[in-house]
Amino acid sequence: MGAYGRLTPMRTNCLSPPTLHSCFANGLRGSLALALGMVLIVPASAMTIREMRTLEKTEKQGATYTDYYLVGVMEGAMEAHSQAVRNGGKPTICLNGRRLEPSMAKGLYTTELKRNAEVYEADMPVQLVLTNALATVYPC
Repeated sequence: MGAYGRLTPMRTNCLSPPTLHSCFANGLRGSLALALGMVLIVPASAMTIREMRTLEKTEKQGATYTDYYLVGVMEGAMEAHSQAVRNGGKPTICLNGRRLEPSMAKGLYTTELKRNAEVYEADMPVQLVLTNALATVYPC
């Protein structure tokens, strides 16, 4: 306690012998936590055509889940395309005033799969199919 009954902050010096051990232990704990966190981070992988078909058939609300997933993939593909164009890339998807609504995602996906059935294998990502569908339906 300092003057006037107030608590004064305690200054710790990691170089003094009593605190050296605790500073080392805290630093070691932090380093271990960081290393463990980096090991446990697994990169996200895209859903494949096979996984999407399985989800649609086996889950009670599988069709709903896949519809929402396709909407997210479509929005992500459009945003990635816009970012690439802003960075100087050549546009491959041009809406030109035409509408693109979330309800259209499933139709674009299934039409592209039917149109080019011989191109797509079951282990290919859904994102590839939908991005190709967008480029086909909305060419520049």
